[in-house]
Amino acid sequence: MAGIGGKVGLKGSDGDEIRKKALSMGAVIEAPAKAAKALAELRELVGKIDVITCPGLMGGREAEDAGFRPQILEGISQKETRAEDTQAAAQQMLARGVDLILFAGGDGTARDICEVIGTKVPALGIPAGVKIHSGVYGATPQWAGKAAALFLQDSHKIKLREMEVMDIDEEAFRQDRVSARLYGFMNVPYERTLLQSAKAGSVQSEEATLEAIASDIVTRMEPDDYYIVGPGTTPRAVMKMLGLPATLLGVDVVKGGKLICSDANENTLLALLEGQAKGRAHLIVTVIGGQGYVFGRGNQQISGAVIEAVGKENIEIIATESKMLALGGRPLLVDTGDERINRMLCGYWRVITSMNRRMAYKMEC
Repeated sequence: MAGIGGKVGLKGSDGDEIRKKALSMGAVIEAPAKAAKALAELRELVGKIDVITCPGLMGGREAEDAGFRPQILEGISQKETRAEDTQAAAQQMLARGVDLILFAGGDGTARDICEVIGTKVPALGIPAGVKIHSGVYGATPQWAGKAAALFLQDSHKIKLREMEVMDIDEEAFRQDRVSARLYGFMNVPYERTLLQSAKAGSVQSEEATLEAIASDIVTRMEPDDYYIVGPGTTPRAVMKMLGLPATLLGVDVVKGGKLICSDANENTLLALLEGQAKGRAHLIVTVIGGQGYVFGRGNQQISGAVIEAVGKENIEIIATESKMLALGGRPLLVDTGDERINRMLCGYWRVITSMNRRMAYKMEC
């Protein structure tokens, strides 16, 4: 169920009520498909490693589809699974002395597993959640699989490093307040090019730079066009300059200097793009500090279908120069869940870093 609340704008998947609400809004379960992408990178190890997993959509089906003959753990639900199922599975794996626990989810899943294993056994996350502040995940599902394969083939070639498990208060998150805290550490097979960094926050002293970026965007806005403004402090500067309220952690739509839609989900955006905004929409997004993600982290409302309807040529990426330099040369990343859209977005982009200033930067998927 990890990540199920993203596209419908619920900003998380924790709690039975949120999951039920997401499903009632037409949300689609995506975590199993992301797990499958990671397992595809382990196919060369079929017959060489033992795979222990949970039944059904908790891992068994994906492992079998990847060519493995997994040992299935007992006592794990095959219907609606909860945190207790995740923790029970981690406890059994720890007891069996596994070499690596590979899990798909978000910060909540990492917390559940960390609570059981701590640093007792290596673990690695396949990113599938709405919010991922923790540093225990591969940068993409495929890269998580590659890191796991490297470690399982020869654990001496890839070192373990204690990485932080972070999570935020989802209820506060839905009210536009970010309250993050450190919950612990896990030992992760560390390959810098394959893992994502913990999310970094914005620097308050960059307010003038944010105003300059916002000025660049606002002065070029066409009165009859629609502007989809993504989440984050940098896009919020655009809304502030327009004198409009912003959904810090959601997606807003602006036309002619007026707020057309606040905190829009995927279906709302698609209806707009297929109707009055068709052929006249622009998308304004930023880069997640420390990670480099542009799409697929915290803004799942802006899905592959939304991106395609807007058009690559109508996407504006905005970020301060210091945020871009802090990536240390690591590429921008995208993980929409649609490989065709991911490939379309790969390549070099112009990132707006101030008024009339651009930086060319590569995006990978």
